[in-house]
Amino acid sequence: MSDREDAFLELAKKYEAETGVRVKFDLYAPSESYSQKVKAAAQTNTLPDVFGILGESRDLASFIKSGFVADLSDALAKDVTGSWRDRLFEKAFEVNQFKAGNSYGVTPGVYGIPLDMTTIQFVYNKDLFAKAGLDPEAPPRTWQDFMVAARALEEAGIQPLVSGFGEIWMLDALSSNWAMNIMGEEKFFDTYRGKVKYTDPDWVQVLSLFKEMTDEGVIVPGAVTMVNKTAEQTFANGRAAMAFNGSWCVNVYKGMNPTLNYGAFLPPQVSASRTIKIWGGAGSSFMVNNRSARKDQATAFLKWLAEADQQSFLANATNNLPANRKSLKDLSPILAQFADDIDNTTHPNVYPVHEDHRVLEAWSKGIQSILIGEKTPEQVAQEVQTAKEREMSRKK
Repeated sequence: MSDREDAFLELAKKYEAETGVRVKFDLYAPSESYSQKVKAAAQTNTLPDVFGILGESRDLASFIKSGFVADLSDALAKDVTGSWRDRLFEKAFEVNQFKAGNSYGVTPGVYGIPLDMTTIQFVYNKDLFAKAGLDPEAPPRTWQDFMVAARALEEAGIQPLVSGFGEIWMLDALSSNWAMNIMGEEKFFDTYRGKVKYTDPDWVQVLSLFKEMTDEGVIVPGAVTMVNKTAEQTFANGRAAMAFNGSWCVNVYKGMNPTLNYGAFLPPQVSASRTIKIWGGAGSSFMVNNRSARKDQATAFLKWLAEADQQSFLANATNNLPANRKSLKDLSPILAQFADDIDNTTHPNVYPVHEDHRVLEAWSKGIQSILIGEKTPEQVAQEVQTAKEREMSRKK
């Protein structure tokens, strides 16, 4: 979060003026360097009073079971103004809490306070839509609408879609959106459980969507090796009319092209019978060091940081979605479009069952092979199922 340093420093000054308590922020980039620093600090018992954990649920669980993260359940209970937790989106807590019977053996509780929210959707350039004869205020809602728009853009000499598909997590995000829409969540998770095969027609249909986009020339050439930052530059500079990206892009695009005229929309529905699910929830969260002598002061500061005034300030200063419900009224129009779909979000960290990372890698890399025309959806489905069966045999 090094891009938010000025905003954090201003909030630290405000907090000291109000309470007399001095707060010092140390921010580190890139994310990998920060993660290594936190892990090293845990090993040497030198973690700060407040810190963040980048990673999956098992990473947070490991820190908790080692005694480094405070359970904030009591702190989030009722106070003189009612339930403090109710002021924040419940979705923002999902990645920070463990329920009874969780697979990690963590004592049930809430172990982090969300700073902001995120949703991952499609964005579109309204000026390029108008140039192609499309209604700039009516982005596509269905797969059929999406392909019609893509063809109109191509006919106007405009590349339809860009995304950082060189980062396989983005392919995982988009494909799982469509998978849940096509087959429903129960069948989706039954595949993870090994009860449904990846060669099932519904999974092949998901892969076929990427083949159709490839065959129709929808995706910017080279996107299969493109990191998301490059994809963001491509969209911001008007070299593609649509992009798959997260709500953090609002701040990114502002820096790249302040005059960019764009909107956000949900990934196009393939099945009309189910609402599309998107990745989202808590964007950034802070944990309290359970071994800190200032644990109570640290918790009080985080609660203050998540109050409506501070959340509104951060939303405007950093262009990120606030975790506090009361701050939504102060959002910019584009951030409001991302916020509208918070209730549609799901997060892989809170899935009831998790797929083996080797299988997920085979799936995403298989999509990459479809995008460059090396393999068919059926071939990829069979390869992923083979990887799945191999991992299931290994765990027996």
